[in-house]
Amino acid sequence: MKRRIWLYIFLFLLIPTVALASEPETANSFITSIDQTFSGFVNVIFSILFFSIAGFPLIVLWLIIGAIFFTIRMQFINIRAFKHAIDIVRGRYDDPDDQGEISHFQALAAALSGTVGLGNIAGVAVAVSIGGPGAAFWLTIAGFFGMTSKFVECTLAQKYRIIKPDGTISGGPMRYLSAGLAEMGQRTLGKVLAVVFSVLCISAAFGGANMFQANQSYGAVSTVLPGLPSWVYGLVLVVLVGLVIIGGIQRIGMVAGTLVPLMCLVYVLASLFILLANITEIPGAIATIISGAFAPKAIEGGVIGVIIQGFQRSAFSNEAGVGSAAIAHSAARTDEPIREGLVALLEPFIDTIVVCNMTALVIVITKVYNADEFAALREAKKGAELTSAAFGTVLTWFPILLAIAVFCFAFSTMISWSYYGERCWDYLSGGKGLIIYKILFLVAAFVGSVSNPSSVINFSDATLLSMAFPNILGGYFLCGQVAKDLQNYMSRLGKGEFVEVE
Repeated sequence: MKRRIWLYIFLFLLIPTVALASEPETANSFITSIDQTFSGFVNVIFSILFFSIAGFPLIVLWLIIGAIFFTIRMQFINIRAFKHAIDIVRGRYDDPDDQGEISHFQALAAALSGTVGLGNIAGVAVAVSIGGPGAAFWLTIAGFFGMTSKFVECTLAQKYRIIKPDGTISGGPMRYLSAGLAEMGQRTLGKVLAVVFSVLCISAAFGGANMFQANQSYGAVSTVLPGLPSWVYGLVLVVLVGLVIIGGIQRIGMVAGTLVPLMCLVYVLASLFILLANITEIPGAIATIISGAFAPKAIEGGVIGVIIQGFQRSAFSNEAGVGSAAIAHSAARTDEPIREGLVALLEPFIDTIVVCNMTALVIVITKVYNADEFAALREAKKGAELTSAAFGTVLTWFPILLAIAVFCFAFSTMISWSYYGERCWDYLSGGKGLIIYKILFLVAAFVGSVSNPSSVINFSDATLLSMAFPNILGGYFLCGQVAKDLQNYMSRLGKGEFVEVE
């Protein structure tokens, strides 16, 4: 039955595509119509969600304050438990008898597959080209404090997850907002926040985690395959994503656990090669980044503009405070919620402090962020192509490898986010109509492939970052429980009560 449904979906997408291919003028007109309609819709949404307070978009201010508050409230757990978090990921505290669907490592890989990707490659390039090199400094600061936001939300996801009779897990902000606030006598507020989060998460699954990935990855692939029609690329992506998301979180975790570490290794090694080849320029690049962080002339909007770009791109890249990764971490096998929260705090470190900074240094050293020959790419916000150009100035063959990496990163992000949106759809519908959600998800991937980058980036920011409103508000209410559980866990750890696996 399931195979027959997916055959129908495939035919639903293939038939109109073949028809468009036979009529190029009709195809161009159709794609232009989609782009114009989508752009108009995005302009309305973006203007509502990103109004400013003292020069700061409200959502960026909300993320900054929340991340700093949680870090202080948890007594800088992102520093003092960093080594222990690594030991957990290494499997030193794994118990196969614990309830859950995936291991700590697979949960981290699945969550990282939703964060390490185009935000690191294209997003950083966009931030540096708009905000100047100083944006990378604030991106790093945001990543540091975001580690604790991620810890809080993923601990809560484990604490309030639901294990269904068939062994599948349903967890995330929609669960801890409703159940956690109900325990505090705020049942109505919790229910409202959970519904709002779920609606926003489904929208983000279509937007920042899907359309943005399809759009920016097409830009990178088209640089090495010139003449590749966007609709053909979109169709290929739709088919591949569809084949994986049928299998649920276990298949997603398996694919992500293989794909993400490999692509991260390739990308990091290439970055290191360029940085080592230009090692004498690294101190100057770092100085440029630090001085640019406080230089009023960096962009129109001065220092505030640079901070906004740094924090906004950081949140889009590592999703700390957004609550999305909590859905993946809720499926991990463990009976210690704090333990999975500690695993989760490694995400912003890997994603932002390591990978994003490597990208930023390459872009600054190669000077593509201000070179006249790349002005058109900067104006069009084609981040993936900017990063490709930066690597290409040193390694002429690297754009080909980067195109493959970008495709894999985009693919892994899309399959992970399909699960996030599916869990929220499940919460709202009681498990009904999941096939409708999956069809809409695949259609969004196609639309993202053929739309202009500016509209897709604005829609991605609006849908993804707005999830932080209900998530962080709930975190303020529930962080006292997390702090108490953390104190208890660290006390038992200090007493040697946990059995380590050799």
